[in-house]
Amino acid sequence: MSDVHQLTALCRGKHVYIQTHNFPDPDAIASAFGLQRLLAACQVPSALCYDGKIDKLSACKMLDTFHIQMFPYRQLRPDMRETDYVICVDAQKQSGNITDFVGDEVACIDHHPTFVPMEYRYRDIRPTGACATLIAQYYQQLGLTPDTDTATALLYGLKMDTLQFTRGVTQEDISAFAFLFPLCDQETLARLERNNMEFNDLKAYGAAIESIVLYDKTGFSSVSFPCPDALVAILSDFILALQEVEVAVVFSFREDGIKFSVRSEDPRIHAGNLVHSALQGLGDGGGHAEMAGGLIRLEAVPKLGRYPNDAIRDAFLAALSIQRRANRAPEASQEDP
Repeated sequence: MSDVHQLTALCRGKHVYIQTHNFPDPDAIASAFGLQRLLAACQVPSALCYDGKIDKLSACKMLDTFHIQMFPYRQLRPDMRETDYVICVDAQKQSGNITDFVGDEVACIDHHPTFVPMEYRYRDIRPTGACATLIAQYYQQLGLTPDTDTATALLYGLKMDTLQFTRGVTQEDISAFAFLFPLCDQETLARLERNNMEFNDLKAYGAAIESIVLYDKTGFSSVSFPCPDALVAILSDFILALQEVEVAVVFSFREDGIKFSVRSEDPRIHAGNLVHSALQGLGDGGGHAEMAGGLIRLEAVPKLGRYPNDAIRDAFLAALSIQRRANRAPEASQEDP
């Protein structure tokens, strides 16, 4: 674990922005909010910011419940300076899902694998189930007790990103839960976890079901109309729940390009490596062993030709074949004793 004292010392006296990825989900929002509260306790004021959209009901409910103020980049850009400090939270520079803001990205706190190594003056990138876990550890390291709202937000982000502790969970996540649970408001937590689907989401579910195609144990599903990042991710979890599917690839055609969400239950297939490999030369992608995302930007979509669904399927099947061959268990020796 990095020493958070170094981060507070680095930022003291500076104009600080805490930036999430472009479509902040509950874990990103909780982590940024928790870090903002922690820095404030150390006399370091900061502003939360993002570029993109907050377009999922669960994220909007968080902002309303905890009165969190996050500024879109277009609103901040006229006032931002190159000397301002930016802390990247739940994302890394050059990861394909975070805009390069005006300002100096001096720090990065993230739980995703690194695909493009970058230098930071403070770096804490560790494989945990949720970024909120890292922020909870900072409170413990500084001997601070998060207030009820902060503890509840962090616990909600932790539960959402680990799919209720069924995905990518580490011992650090369990320890963070034990730390946060006695401090949270359980009624607020339960209210946040209820009713996170909107009526319009049903159309996307119908399109995903209608379009699903299976190749061995890989399910491909496309949605021909725009879906928010969070909904594409939910659809990939939904497809993965099928008994016949071990790897799910879901993509949505949007105004900014084609958005991907990939899930894997096959121990031979690392979802982050799969989407990164499949989209090389077309777009950006990456993530964890079990869950990942990617984007083919609008200007690159013509590279897919007249039949983009077929081109996407072929790119992923080729990448799957390479991963499976690379991770095939060695055959037992046939030599005589």
